Amino acid sequence: MIKLLIVDDHPVVRDGLRGMFAGDDRFEVCGEAADGREALAVARAAGPDVVLMDLRMPVMDGVTAIRALREQGCAARVLVLTTYDTDSDVLPAIKAGATGYLLKDAPREELFRAVAAAHRGESVLSPAVAGRLIGSLRSPAREPLSQRELEVLGLIARGCTNREAASRLFISEATVKTHLLHAYAKLGVRDRAAAVAAAFERGLLGG
Repeated sequence: MIKLLIVDDHPVVRDGLRGMFAGDDRFEVCGEAADGREALAVARAAGPDVVLMDLRMPVMDGVTAIRALREQGCAARVLVLTTYDTDSDVLPAIKAGATGYLLKDAPREELFRAVAAAHRGESVLSPAVAGRLIGSLRSPAREPLSQRELEVLGLIARGCTNREAASRLFISEATVKTHLLHAYAKLGVRDRAAAVAAAFERGLLGG
């Protein structure tokens, strides 16, 4: 029997999950918590095998709680169960140590399978979340442009040649080229026009 801790700040959600799992003899709901801080205390007392963790909660959010559970030596697997599948939610949770990530619209049987798989130490991701993770690996967050690189791009955007940009910034033409090459790499482009377009698209240049 898999001992389950349910963590969610909505009582109705906790009640629904408890009723769902209580009706299946493979699971035992050993505790509930309304926020991350309470989850840490309940986990210490109840010793769950799997924690069903919401992310956006008062007092202590889910990602912070996942990290804290690891720090206090909790061996339970954490399965995130949330409404949100944005990069800003998914990636921090996985990096913090979540074994899996499901959305709350998952069917009952899928949720049961996910908890059992998490208990075995297997990674469980909803299709939407898996797609986001793959996308983030293909397009890793790029390093921000330096102030000087932005200045060079700004001048190029206004029609300056490399020589004119160098003159205005009191640097050599070779240095301008170096700044442009660094900007190309950071923006993921290969030429001046694409760099200017990408910078405008990201709101790095005014207008």
